[in-house]
Amino acid sequence: MASTSSSDVLILALGVALAALYLFRDSLFAASKPKVAPSTTRSLDDTDGNPRDFVAKMKAGNKRLAIFYGSQTGTAEEYAIRLAKEAKAKFGLTSLVCDPEEYDFETLDTVPEDCAVFFVMATYGEGEPTDNAVQLMQNLQDESFEFSKGAHDLSGLKYVVFGLGNKTYEHYNVISQYVDTALEKMGAIRMGIRGEGDDDKSMEEDYLEWKDGMWEAFATAMGVEEGQGGDTADFAVRELESHPEEKVYLGELSARALTKTKGIHDAKNPYPAPLTVARELFQDTKDRNCVHVELNIEGSGITYQHGDHVGVWPSNSELEVDRLLLALGLYDKKDKVINIDSLDPALAKVPFPVPTTYATVLRHYIDISALAGRQMLGTFAKFAPNPEAEAAIKELNTNKEVYHEIVANGCLKAGEVLQLAAGNDIQAIPTPENTTAWPIPFDMIVSSIPRLQPRYYSISSSPKLHPNSIHVTCVVLKYQSTPNERVPERSVYGVGSNFLLNLKYAANGEEAPLLGSTGVAGAVVPSYAIEGPRGAYKQENIYKAPIHVRRSTFRLPTNPKSPVIMVGPGTGVAPFRGFVQERVALARRSIEKNGPDALADWGRITLFYGCRKSTEDFLYQDEWPSYISELKGKFVMHTALSREPPYKPDGSKIYVQDLIWEQRDSVADSILNGKGYVYICGDAKNMSKAVEEVLAKVLGEAKGGSAEVEGAAEVKMLKERSRLLLDVWS
Repeated sequence: MASTSSSDVLILALGVALAALYLFRDSLFAASKPKVAPSTTRSLDDTDGNPRDFVAKMKAGNKRLAIFYGSQTGTAEEYAIRLAKEAKAKFGLTSLVCDPEEYDFETLDTVPEDCAVFFVMATYGEGEPTDNAVQLMQNLQDESFEFSKGAHDLSGLKYVVFGLGNKTYEHYNVISQYVDTALEKMGAIRMGIRGEGDDDKSMEEDYLEWKDGMWEAFATAMGVEEGQGGDTADFAVRELESHPEEKVYLGELSARALTKTKGIHDAKNPYPAPLTVARELFQDTKDRNCVHVELNIEGSGITYQHGDHVGVWPSNSELEVDRLLLALGLYDKKDKVINIDSLDPALAKVPFPVPTTYATVLRHYIDISALAGRQMLGTFAKFAPNPEAEAAIKELNTNKEVYHEIVANGCLKAGEVLQLAAGNDIQAIPTPENTTAWPIPFDMIVSSIPRLQPRYYSISSSPKLHPNSIHVTCVVLKYQSTPNERVPERSVYGVGSNFLLNLKYAANGEEAPLLGSTGVAGAVVPSYAIEGPRGAYKQENIYKAPIHVRRSTFRLPTNPKSPVIMVGPGTGVAPFRGFVQERVALARRSIEKNGPDALADWGRITLFYGCRKSTEDFLYQDEWPSYISELKGKFVMHTALSREPPYKPDGSKIYVQDLIWEQRDSVADSILNGKGYVYICGDAKNMSKAVEEVLAKVLGEAKGGSAEVEGAAEVKMLKERSRLLLDVWS
């Protein structure tokens, strides 16, 4: 007992000693610790433990502006960055450019008085916020949502709104209007008028017309003067003398693609999908092409539903890559490895993976095939190779009418404008001998030309019939420019569709006309680097296209008893091919399980399709009869042939809206009595509006009223209840 008691005492004493050492450790060991001066700066990530607090980030980085963007395709983000750059250049103010999905908005009521918030908001689909702005819109519009001070109040908050939309859509720029209305209602103070850009005409011109007045109002409200900033670069470009070749990005779209490691395939890591089928759909290809492509997704982890979209990541044509390399004087060192660093990561992130090469940037990463923006040309003017070129490009930059006549009507890209201003022949295949070099710093090219974005197509198949394959139906974009005194009429080619056309030629071993064969740049089909970086998009005779899937709400009703009306002329029929396949797969299972009468109580699916001629451009003409047969009379198709008899009594063409009017009794019955669903896909500018008008007329008459009153009310109700859905483009 005695020995045990002594041990207990010893252990207790040791415990007390250790506790004392811990409690007085700072004073006992202070001499052994070096003194560290308190830090006077904070990292942008040091936000008191909450990386989603944008106000804390603003304070930590001495940012006076927060610029939020609601962006689906990247355009709103580009304009947000432009505003941040202009605020810095004009007033010396730095900004925090924010994806609203990455932040919380409870602290919006704590933005300091000498700061402001910008909202650059795109309207998506049928008046919906972009995916990354859904939570922001809910917080602003929900009156029960409380900010950090316990109220739905933003009194005194200074703000700016610029909206991006398209007037061919019914709900033009409504998201920016909602933001403006909500902020104003909560007591916030708008600086300048709300800006609205129209993508159907010229987003660039709308922005330029709006921004000067906005900046004047901004300067007054913020108490700042123009001239306090400076023309500073966003990026630093360095040529690397040596770098491991396997670590250089040559067109790979992600780090996983470069290192060939497995991972989820999405917009940040597209999947190189093998083409299993690539064929022409038009019967007459003299002037037009329409490509059907089947992309194998087996083993990729990618899934899709009928109505989803597939994003295809194209490259720029080799002609335009060479043209701009020559115009920048970089052709001889196009394969030089470069690294690019952002000089202000909070303002402008490097928009593509690095290190890379000059040629790779122009081929795979920036949109050099886009129309050259007017503001961009002012940046280039100071690097003109001679006074004549400087005067020419300055005129295009400062004179809106001349820019519209020469650049916009001529559909000129950045490289072509540089050639034209220097007096070069833009019709000739560019060479070092016929192309004048401009000493424009490459960081300005990266800052001025936006990132090359994927091209989206409505998926034209159903996973129920094709679980391992995504089908694309793509009309190839080719049109003629409007001639003017300096630029003759030329053929203009869409990037994404001609990229797919090139893939189709290669996959089938077909001969395609090559650039350079005529010596005239606009006379033949452009060619692309379809084999991909390091030949990654070609395996023996199989070609691949980098893709990802974007989810959609364009879906059939789950109950097959509901009638369905689909309107899709031209390639607008693409998703409806998937819809019909979806129903065919369900019908096969139902008949197998319940017998030949399993479809008796199903609602009818009606497709209104249109094309020019049955012998020219009737898409999937050989497939529809088999679908009609399998669906046992539950699938009906009406086809408008606009350039084939019979015509209307007055000799005018017949379109899908005319067929809807002819079938008005069954259409009205399906919608009003059958509680059916209506889907429209295709051209937003003319067709979609015409179809909605005739629907209003049909429903108004069926209700014993007019199109303007009863019909319009019925169409509005269908939209509100998601029984009228649109997948349209301009």
